[in-house]
Amino acid sequence: MAEYEISRATGKCATCARPLEVGDVFYTVVVAEGEGFVRHDIGAECWQGPPAGALCHFRTRVPEREKKRKVLVDDSILVDFFRRLSETDEAGKERFRFVLSLILLRKRLLKYEQTTRDGDREYWHMRLMPDKTQHRVVNPGLEESQIEGLMVELGSILEGFAADVAENAAEDPGAEVNASAPGEDDTVAT
Repeated sequence: MAEYEISRATGKCATCARPLEVGDVFYTVVVAEGEGFVRHDIGAECWQGPPAGALCHFRTRVPEREKKRKVLVDDSILVDFFRRLSETDEAGKERFRFVLSLILLRKRLLKYEQTTRDGDREYWHMRLMPDKTQHRVVNPGLEESQIEGLMVELGSILEGFAADVAENAAEDPGAEVNASAPGEDDTVAT
């Protein structure tokens, strides 16, 4: 499969051409056009849901330009978490893995290849770019509010993990970092 570039943010609403200002909420939609993919940023006031044929969409906010983004968790930890979540067919963990795959797609650590169906289930076939392995991710058909809720919960899990790593590193600078997926007793929002 050929490599595709997805255009970067334009800083304007694709619907009304209004400039998006710092702090503005907007939605990003990725659609297939011709042989490639195109990104459309749509201001919250113009948002009427994803267009037909949208591959993905997410809600975000224009960041402050002065602030440097804070990296909470190393990419290798995200990739390891994604791999470990593949070992389950538990619905809650499948939803977490789907949301994590959206994050990895955005970071270009995963590459979408195709969609298949098996009965009433839809699967996204993706390639993990660091090692070129193929992965099949269940698309649980989440609503936007469910994705946002899982993103918040996943963020807090990873933020807590990052805080633990930082605390342990301060106590023992030579300690090994080892990420693991939620265990059997861990609570996962559904």
